[in-house]
Amino acid sequence: IDLVLEDFEIQAEDIPGWLVASEGGITVALDITISEALRQEGLAREFVNRIQNLRKDSGFEVTDRIVIRYEANEEIQAAIEANEDYIKNEVLANEIVMGSVENGVSLEIENEGDFVAKILVSQ
Repeated sequence: IDLVLEDFEIQAEDIPGWLVASEGGITVALDITISEALRQEGLAREFVNRIQNLRKDSGFEVTDRIVIRYEANEEIQAAIEANEDYIKNEVLANEIVMGSVENGVSLEIENEGDFVAKILVSQ
């Protein structure tokens, strides 16, 4: 039996958790599942962004070493703890302390809620 292309019916279906695109005879499939570690890394990057903006708005010099004191929900706290070294390197922090914050600035990580942070110049 000889089979030709017209003998087949080709159907594409979405695979849950995958993003698939085809063009010109080439198909690419990407696993778009976000692991907990990847999610925490994204939250840590957002935290860095907010702290960098706070540094700038507070008039700190680019080379000032700082201490960050913050209050946050459990998800943001877990992300900060899991990525503490990365955060310290990015924002030039000698220390990141979770605890009660007085006279801090309320910041938001989209879809994750608010956190309160206070930046002090490190001695």
